[in-house]
Amino acid sequence: MRAYQLTDWLPTTKKEVELRGWDTLDVILFSGDAYVDHPSFGAAVIGRILEAEGLRVAIVPQPNWRDDLRDFKKLGAPRLFFGVSAGCMDSMVNKYTANKRLRSDDAYTPDARPDMRPEYPSIVYTQILKRLFPQVPVVLGGIEASMRRLTHYDYWQDRVRPSILVESGADLLIYGMGEKPIVELVRRLKEHPQGIPLHALQIPQTASLRSTAVPPEADDILLYSHEECLADKKKEAANFRHIEEESNKIHAQRILQRVGAQTVVVNPPYPPLTEAELDHSFDLPYTRLPHPKYKGKRIPAYDMIKFSVNIHRGCFGGCAFCTISAHQGKFIMSRSKESILREVKAIMELPDFKGYLSDLGGPSANMYRMGGRDHALCERCKRPSCIHPHICPNLNSDHRPLLEIYRAVDALPGIKRSFIGSGVRYDLLLHHSPDEAINQSTREYTRELISRHVSGRLKVAPEHTSDQVLQIMRKPPFSQFEAFKRIFDRINREEGLRQQLIPYFISSHPGCRAEEMAELAVITRRLDFHLEQVQDFTPTPMTVSTETWYTGYHPYTLQPVYSAKRPQEKLAQRQFFFWYKPEERQKLINELKRMGRKELINKLFGKN
Repeated sequence: MRAYQLTDWLPTTKKEVELRGWDTLDVILFSGDAYVDHPSFGAAVIGRILEAEGLRVAIVPQPNWRDDLRDFKKLGAPRLFFGVSAGCMDSMVNKYTANKRLRSDDAYTPDARPDMRPEYPSIVYTQILKRLFPQVPVVLGGIEASMRRLTHYDYWQDRVRPSILVESGADLLIYGMGEKPIVELVRRLKEHPQGIPLHALQIPQTASLRSTAVPPEADDILLYSHEECLADKKKEAANFRHIEEESNKIHAQRILQRVGAQTVVVNPPYPPLTEAELDHSFDLPYTRLPHPKYKGKRIPAYDMIKFSVNIHRGCFGGCAFCTISAHQGKFIMSRSKESILREVKAIMELPDFKGYLSDLGGPSANMYRMGGRDHALCERCKRPSCIHPHICPNLNSDHRPLLEIYRAVDALPGIKRSFIGSGVRYDLLLHHSPDEAINQSTREYTRELISRHVSGRLKVAPEHTSDQVLQIMRKPPFSQFEAFKRIFDRINREEGLRQQLIPYFISSHPGCRAEEMAELAVITRRLDFHLEQVQDFTPTPMTVSTETWYTGYHPYTLQPVYSAKRPQEKLAQRQFFFWYKPEERQKLINELKRMGRKELINKLFGKN
């Protein structure tokens, strides 16, 4: 193992800045997460990207916002700007459960302490910096800011809030994956040494707040104003369709939204990163370790990923409740085999590595190198999903490049097994292509996945059993899960294995009633599942499901959709997950009688 020096990490204190011989900083990043110098942690990525541009960069992780604000003052003012991110998750998802109960731990904090970040760090940190250093621009990034760049529903405050730019006072917001816009920002600022308002730079994939009404240009999309959304839920729902479609187009349009006398301007995103650009981001000189200041402390999120490798970005699943495609985009950006192998070899140098990789995956396990055969068709497409309601005939679903990665990694001396911890899209494994060679690759991949890359349990996400609910979720029919389970069981028998299929399910999603949950219980009992991986739907900012849940209308049809909102309604749904627990039996029988579904009682509690 390489012996690292303190200067191998980006500096976090005045002393560490001085150790590098610096007397000034160009950019100071503030993060709601602990500083782990690893490509899975956004602040580290942006810090390393800026460092590669020749800048002097420091990170202040989890600053104390309650005291005399010394953490915000200790490094002084940077030459260019402050960068602010709430961390790898929306802070409110991180701090609260679906029932709005305070969580007892925080996976991105040393020893999982739950009190190391405020609610809405993007707002809190920015307001503090603006108060202390009013002359220095603040640039927001990360998923919290990205998903709150326009008017959005906030579940935890149960209200519609304006763009986070309004409430924070930030000068610029970078949405999505930030490498290209942050580099362009720096390059443009170098061209204006006397200073310039950041919004005037007109950088793609950024949002800014203008002090006046901005007249729309020919191709602009003018959303309903924030005030119109407050007054009319259907207008809030209608806005979201434009936001999602423009986030998933290669050639998107600029979006404008008025907030009082001001205007939020969202510039179109950059095209997806090329292989070389993505490799550059992952090949930067990360130590892949937490900062030495955390010595002796455990950071759970790091423990989860330290022996895993992210081989691509993006997801074309378009699940209605998920923010991955909204943040990373639907177009798959894949790393080269050489870059992936370099990272695996770096992991092998870690002192506690025992030869087992926990994951070779991404947002979805099996989308590596997949995309449109005819790129010209993709350039005209605005579908949020390439596989729902059906798999696009232009999609190349060839699994051979992924098999090549698995085999190249497994061939490395010192690698005993590589596991797939990311969720697998079984609808891709069941898809029948006109190209028989692709079908053969899919069968080969399925067998190799199940026989060689499952650590006893394979995660998949059917999410529900009701096709009506699944349609709203943008998930495949449940019959496809049953078909995949038969394949999984058969291959396990043939290979002499005893592995489990672990399905994920959601209750209280828009469109789901207690009746659908009762039928889910009956079906999962028939399939002999005692469910463990379940959750109550949590409305998170700027997803189809959240907008449907709050407004009562589906953004794409503007037709009414039922959602369970009252605690007793949600509890009535959730309890059906646990039909196998003796203490739930009588409550479920009473609920089935109340629903007028007595015929399900015997199916659920009678003999199989």
